[in-house]
Amino acid sequence: MPQISERGTLMPASPIRKLAPLAYAAEERGIKVYRLNIGQPDLPTPQAALDAIRNIDRQVLEYSPSQGYRSYREKLVNYYAKYNIFVTADDIIVTTGGSEAVLFAFLACLNPGDEIIVPEPAYANYMAFAISAGAIIRTVTTTIDEGFCLPKVEKFEELINERTKAILICNPNNPTGYLYTRKEMNRIRDLVKKYDLYLFSDEVYREFIYTGSPYISACHLEGIENNVVLIDSVSKRYSECGIRIGALITKNEAVRQAVMKFCQARLSPPLIGQIAAEASLDAGEEYERENYDEYVERRKCLIDGLNRIPGVYSPIPMGAFYTVAKLPVDDAEKFCAWCLKDFNYEGETVMMAPASGFYTTPELGKNEVRMAYVLKKEDLQRALFVLGKALEAYPGRVE
Repeated sequence: MPQISERGTLMPASPIRKLAPLAYAAEERGIKVYRLNIGQPDLPTPQAALDAIRNIDRQVLEYSPSQGYRSYREKLVNYYAKYNIFVTADDIIVTTGGSEAVLFAFLACLNPGDEIIVPEPAYANYMAFAISAGAIIRTVTTTIDEGFCLPKVEKFEELINERTKAILICNPNNPTGYLYTRKEMNRIRDLVKKYDLYLFSDEVYREFIYTGSPYISACHLEGIENNVVLIDSVSKRYSECGIRIGALITKNEAVRQAVMKFCQARLSPPLIGQIAAEASLDAGEEYERENYDEYVERRKCLIDGLNRIPGVYSPIPMGAFYTVAKLPVDDAEKFCAWCLKDFNYEGETVMMAPASGFYTTPELGKNEVRMAYVLKKEDLQRALFVLGKALEAYPGRVE
């Protein structure tokens, strides 16, 4: 039998989705599963987007331009300006989700064997995209005990060599919810400038910041305008994960031209997704405010609840809608699987993402989980109660 590729062998399974078969099996047994494992918001998609889809009046659902419809990109210019990100429509390339934007950034900017420095824990699919591009992820470790703040510059510089081509950040961060400070962003800027690196900045959670500190985009950093490649998506801010619309934004014309070749090869981003995304830009401040306020309440509910469970610790995330929590267990992956296979309390259980899948360094995150507060407060409260019962019953509990 022919063998699969080395790339296929190295490709990691998603820590977010790999326990899904166990969850489906539990549900088939009649168990209610509180899904805290995945960043799928349950808040409504903007009515304007749903109406735009329902009212499509076309005889043909045609290819769109490879870079996306200009009308949508022009409206995005105004959206970004609200965050003091000043770009033109030509700086924006519409992609099939933020995931494609990351992959195309890697393919356009990196050669096989080139290295990217990424703070860990990190969104697990970055590793998958790096493997797809033949690039290598090198990690600087952030820790739960220090609230996942960035390590000192020296830790970055220890990794920089002739193969280093980029730094990748997610701000606000998935999976930790950490928000980089101005001081930290300036440190990254100085590194990028000193070593002439690309800065890939995933900023899909900019709407969800829970502190008075200002949001610092990579596009706000002076002197590295041509080094920055911004990654964006409508999935989270509009609860539109399924329409698969993202964006790659850069002032670097050479990068855009290279990215466009990959865009042309995949033909075009989703037509109906762009119709929905463009309409969503008219959702208004009330929609944004209601969603934001709901996440503020959910964050308080989850973090307070976690830290009341004996042996559990979670720092307070300042952005996104995730947290990484430390649990009193021998192995979080085993515990998460056990919750789905062998445990229920009054016919209910919880599903979480083992945090080890967000680390590249072996053994890190072994007693941590990522949890997404994307359920209504009543469900979060019940999930926390069930989690507490699971931790009491788990045979691998450690004190």
